[in-house]
Amino acid sequence: MKTISKLALIAAFATGTSGLALSAPAFAKDKKTDAAPAMKLSPEVQKPGIAAQTALAAKDYPTALTAIDQIDAAAKTDYEKYIGAALRYQLESEKLAAGQAANPNAPLNETTLAKPLDMLIDNPATPAADRGRYAYRRGALAFNGKQYPIALQYFNKAKELGYTDPNLSLQIIKAKMDSGDIAGATADLDAAIAQMTAAGQKAPEEYYKYAVAKSYAAKRNADTMAWLKKWVTAYPTAKNWRDVLILSGIQQNALITLDEAQKVDIFRLMRATNALADQTDYLQYADSVNRRGLPSEAQAVIKEGMATGKIPASNTMAKGLLADATKNIAADGPLAGLEKRAAAAANGKLAAGTADAYLGQNNYAKSVELYRLALSKGGVDADDVNLHMGIALARSGDKAGAATAFSAVKAPPKADVAGLWTTWLGAPSA
Repeated sequence: MKTISKLALIAAFATGTSGLALSAPAFAKDKKTDAAPAMKLSPEVQKPGIAAQTALAAKDYPTALTAIDQIDAAAKTDYEKYIGAALRYQLESEKLAAGQAANPNAPLNETTLAKPLDMLIDNPATPAADRGRYAYRRGALAFNGKQYPIALQYFNKAKELGYTDPNLSLQIIKAKMDSGDIAGATADLDAAIAQMTAAGQKAPEEYYKYAVAKSYAAKRNADTMAWLKKWVTAYPTAKNWRDVLILSGIQQNALITLDEAQKVDIFRLMRATNALADQTDYLQYADSVNRRGLPSEAQAVIKEGMATGKIPASNTMAKGLLADATKNIAADGPLAGLEKRAAAAANGKLAAGTADAYLGQNNYAKSVELYRLALSKGGVDADDVNLHMGIALARSGDKAGAATAFSAVKAPPKADVAGLWTTWLGAPSA
């Protein structure tokens, strides 16, 4: 924090006049050429001012305090009150610094800075260039004391006064957030990210994580989901995708309440984003699809997990699932027969089920063909069919077709799942 130049103070107290807005070398100029008008100090302020400055230089804080009290008692003009407040702020700042140096682990009590800072901010004699800095410091003081509405007041004051610290906007956002204005704070943060993006800069990942954490803690589920999508679009790593998908629909108290069948579509997105992290993910996914009559998908997931080393070759559950899936594939036989029956069926249910089986085999062309047949025949859950057709199109590389299919999914929670897949379509590769 900028304080009054000691040389300027000495000049003020020695002569009773000062141009405190000037830098120290300016005092060597001839008085006739000074651009700043001289400010008068009365003898009643001048004498204790010299004593206070001398005591501060010697770190004699009790003597300095006595002299500053005398200045405040004698001060009549705004300028004299400014001198007293500036010296008191300097005194309290130096005392805090000395206390921290003597005992670094002691809690920092900055409350003694509040009064002189308030006086400096409100005093019209305080140089305009300093008032913004003082307001920012006062805001930080209130923020550290968890007085968030007061902190926000002073941070906004600093902004009004033209203070341009790069942290100011973030401090305003944090103060809003911690004072309970989650919507206002996240809107400001979103605007800050947009401004950085427009300037060709990438916002730090911590911005997104902060918005997610605060929105989630406030139980603002829609906002949390929106920020999760923004985060994983900006930073589409496999780990981030897993965190987003687990929070969205897999964990207890997830943002979206899904049944087991709908969770399968989240696991499919985890697989597409390489976000299946360990044997638990692979086994839960494989067990779900195997029990739902999709043994080819279960077999492929187990083999993939073993190939990557995420499922140990000795894992008993994996061996059992693989054997069961293989047996079920043999029992089901080729899908061609089901495909013919689906074409002749009165409704689209068999076509949709057969399409799901082809999806599990990664035969995306066949699955899309049968999903479309199912929709044309009717008698099916259109949201379910469009969601799975979108997945097949997305996995085949047809992003435009996938986006159209996902947009046709209307009702939650399937629409929420489709929204996550749509986010993947628009996210850059990790």
